[in-house]
Amino acid sequence: MSRARTTRSGPLRGETRVPGDKSITQRAILLGALAPGVTRLRGANAGADAKAALAMARLLGARVTESRHDGILIRGGALRESDRILDARNSGTALRLATGLLAAQPFLSILSGDASLRRRPVDRVIVPLRALGADVTARKEDRFPPVVVRGRALQGCAVVTSAPSAQVKSALLLAGIQAQGITSVREATPTRDHTERMLPLFGAAVDREGTAARVRGPATLHAAEIEVPGDLSAAAFLIGAAAIVRGSDIVVRNVGVNPTRTAFLDAVRRAGATVEQEAEREASGEPSADIRVRAAALRPVRVGAGEAAALIDELPLIAVLAAFAEGKSAIRGAGELRVKESDRIATVASGLRAIGVRVEEHADGWTIHGKGRPRGGTVDAAGDHRIAMAFLVAGLGSREGVTVVGAEAAGVSDPGFLARIRSLAR
Repeated sequence: MSRARTTRSGPLRGETRVPGDKSITQRAILLGALAPGVTRLRGANAGADAKAALAMARLLGARVTESRHDGILIRGGALRESDRILDARNSGTALRLATGLLAAQPFLSILSGDASLRRRPVDRVIVPLRALGADVTARKEDRFPPVVVRGRALQGCAVVTSAPSAQVKSALLLAGIQAQGITSVREATPTRDHTERMLPLFGAAVDREGTAARVRGPATLHAAEIEVPGDLSAAAFLIGAAAIVRGSDIVVRNVGVNPTRTAFLDAVRRAGATVEQEAEREASGEPSADIRVRAAALRPVRVGAGEAAALIDELPLIAVLAAFAEGKSAIRGAGELRVKESDRIATVASGLRAIGVRVEEHADGWTIHGKGRPRGGTVDAAGDHRIAMAFLVAGLGSREGVTVVGAEAAGVSDPGFLARIRSLAR
């Protein structure tokens, strides 16, 4: 495992960009493999999760080429059975969405991933897919990968999801566009809607009403041109760094600001930093903007159950930012973090204690007693990219610096993260 260290920095200044949105990239890859014709992705994420989705698409018969000039070209429309296990590596998105996509394909597929992914639950997607008639099983009574999909004809139906998950919703919609009739997916809490925005670009109409999305199958798909905006979840770490380092003033260009993803920006504003959206525009159904961030003395933050789902990827970072506020912050309703790439609630609590922050761990979050400027120390990222990046950010504002063990995990979503931070800190 590699180590990386960040130390107290002068103000972050200048402008930068982040990799393309990881969630949008993986959805476009899978839909590009399913849709006849040549789909082009520009600005796609180049991290390990996206590479896993591309490798799966190739094994399923899609022809994929990549170039700096043309972006990623995917010739799809004729999926075939693979004689190899489809390896999603660490990507829950690739595994769960591909499970839905393959449920209607007339062949056998086996999907798995790395040791971390094989500990993440899949019953939450298997059970609702069975309502459409899918034949999907997994080990430990359908709880964990590997997943075996015996593709068959599906029948649309109405499904109410039991837990807020864009991955589960998207898997059902990908199955639904191949099923007979209408498939309706209703959520108790709205989750990111990248799939609903993207499906019409590939020819599959989506009706939305409140927290329900409906598709009619079988849809007649076609290839699409997809412009991928910068990943807000990657930009969040640069935004967080600028928020805690005094005197910082940065601009992150062309970041996706889908309304289902911007709760983090609101949380940082509540904490006291100045966050502005400039040059707003839209491409491929997704809004984007340049985001300007200026540092300020941070206030304690409170995140409740009603807000946690919209912040789920950024909550480890918010917990770290809370360590730089003077006073007590409370983050609850985040039990979903227990089944991410690591047990993020336990891993964040351990990391905060390692850098000298008092924290109380709860089943669904933390109470964090901020000290304004933590001491610093050594933190184990536990193979989790968001933990690695959050504590590398912490090092920039700490008194003694932070060493992250397993810092290579950052490459899952942003291989150039450290270089970007260092370029802004010059």
